[in-house]
Amino acid sequence: FYTQIAGLGVRPDDTTINGDVTVDAGWFNGNATQNFWRGAEGLALNPVNGTDRWAVSQASSFRRMHVKGGLNLAPNGYGWASGGYIADSKIDGQVGNYSQQQWYTRDSSIGGWSNSVWNQTFSGTEGAPATSFPEPRYTTLDTTPISREKPYLIWEDNQYKVFSPAKRTNARGTTWANGAPQGEKIPLGQFYVVRPGTTAATMNQAVRQGLHLLITPGVYHVDRPIEIDRANTIVLGLGLATIIPDNGVAAMKVADVDGVRLAGFLVDAGPVNSPVLLELGPQNSAADHAANPTTVQDVYIRIGGAGPGKATTSMVVHSDDVIVDHTWVWRADHGDGVGWETNRADYGVRVYGDDVLATGLFVEHFNKYDVEWYGERGRTIFYQNEKAYDAPNQAAIQNGTTKGYAAYRVDDSVNTHEAWGLGSYCNYNVDPTIVQDHGFKAPVKPGVKFHSLLVVSLGGMGHYNHVINDTGASTIPAGTSTVPSTVVSFP
Repeated sequence: FYTQIAGLGVRPDDTTINGDVTVDAGWFNGNATQNFWRGAEGLALNPVNGTDRWAVSQASSFRRMHVKGGLNLAPNGYGWASGGYIADSKIDGQVGNYSQQQWYTRDSSIGGWSNSVWNQTFSGTEGAPATSFPEPRYTTLDTTPISREKPYLIWEDNQYKVFSPAKRTNARGTTWANGAPQGEKIPLGQFYVVRPGTTAATMNQAVRQGLHLLITPGVYHVDRPIEIDRANTIVLGLGLATIIPDNGVAAMKVADVDGVRLAGFLVDAGPVNSPVLLELGPQNSAADHAANPTTVQDVYIRIGGAGPGKATTSMVVHSDDVIVDHTWVWRADHGDGVGWETNRADYGVRVYGDDVLATGLFVEHFNKYDVEWYGERGRTIFYQNEKAYDAPNQAAIQNGTTKGYAAYRVDDSVNTHEAWGLGSYCNYNVDPTIVQDHGFKAPVKPGVKFHSLLVVSLGGMGHYNHVINDTGASTIPAGTSTVPSTVVSFP
């Protein structure tokens, strides 16, 4: 875990590995569903046998990669896998999806794609299969409405710099297909290099002095929030740098300013409940950031798993125009410090800002709502969810007259919202008799639209009565077999 391998060139082909960057699951008897927290970036690969193996699940990004051959997303023997995410990459050969349950590929180029399992979603990807949901389960958008690639470290002119890619609208294909990508090169001298032992106060002072933050690998306890209150500040973590808030504070708060770039770190809840872990803008933020949005990329949040942790809400987005591009917000269902009240966390992601775009949203196991959306004109491309495995009984998740809390709820006040490629799964292994009324909840309005929805009962451990609101078949007829119930479009 917590492993990142990255090239230091502006383009992937600047750093070639004659060989493979392999993720497999031999350590877990061929089951890749716990291959978390790893990343590969900015490399060209010449796989030894023609195909690279990248069998991952959540929180494992594959960015700016050029695979000169095929890419196999399944573990050896094709055991379970529950990923994943590819962006700004070119795979010359075919992507062998095989047993991968879900995957999101953005702004890339591929030689083909095999198999669909439950949910394979593409946006702005050359060579992607056409939409055919519910069978095969492909959902494809020709372009990505707005994207701006994650900042990354480079070596140039005998010095380190950070490359900050430019924003693209209606993007298709990689940023680097026709030469150097568009963006800004920032010398490392404009960064405060955060090392183990650095305090939040020191980081905040550096930001106020006009510096960006480069957080080197390590675990950082903070006694106050890291405050990013200057426009265009980059906070770039390396090697899954981990931030743990102490005594119930927030880990990080971002002001309602333009162009903040958060990337490449893990927030781990502390044992004292934090009301919120990551806050993007204060309440009632209203500034327009359409020209220069804040981005959150490969930023992961964990409650429990590495030890007891609690947080009422993991991530709250108050600012407008934020792009959340690949996150895994996880209330742990295994590891240390796990239990219905031990790692209590009611809400995963709450969005109040308008015009927020999520590309690659993974949110799992919260005690109440995993995602709630209050802002107007929100969009989500790909969503993966599991409801909390450890609910002790039906009463524990009773939501007024509704059985269970939706995995993704759009508030009744919202008039415009659109989402593509969403899946919610239940595995109520403490009490398999638990029933969810629905996986998704939304107001029935002309401007609220969903495409390619599914719910799955994993082996009959709990069930859904419907997919969204009162629409979509129950999973109960499938009994103990894991057969999705699908809705192609809603309403």
